[in-house]
Amino acid sequence: MTPNWQSVAVFCGSKTGNNPLFIQHANELGVLLAQHNITMVYGGGKVGIMGAIADTMMQHNGTVIGVIPELLVEWEQQHVGITKSHVVKDMHIRKKMMYELSDAAIVLAGGYGTLDELFEIITWNNLKIHEKKIIILNTAGYYNHLVAHIDTMFEQGFLYENWRDRIIVVDTPQAIFFS
Repeated sequence: MTPNWQSVAVFCGSKTGNNPLFIQHANELGVLLAQHNITMVYGGGKVGIMGAIADTMMQHNGTVIGVIPELLVEWEQQHVGITKSHVVKDMHIRKKMMYELSDAAIVLAGGYGTLDELFEIITWNNLKIHEKKIIILNTAGYYNHLVAHIDTMFEQGFLYENWRDRIIVVDTPQAIFFS
């Protein structure tokens, strides 16, 4: 099944991590997004997993929109080789713009910023601010502990509904498109 998205927000690390599979999955996802003519909206950097997926998309004639706050232009080394780039005032504007420009969100491995983006989009989804599909790419079990904790939150009565109705967890980029 091919998703009918025009664009997706991709949240991921500005570092590559220790497992080469993180970059491999980012590259595979970039190829699939380009092949399906799905625009990628991402954090705008040229380093880490962010840079890898942006480069792969551009190499495969994909459309890439970066949204980077002024604070991170130098730190994350703003990617100047993408289709379009927005430099915004702060992180809040960045996240809001990324959500507004996308039909769904895919979360790859990352650090604090990635988790912040994941939980904000989940919260907005839960509050019915939007109804965007959220997919966690659980490369090499990276998010196993987080998934278990969200299950605990549900089991202990802190979530309003079964979170698995709103969030899809997959192990490979292909599963996003062919599940």
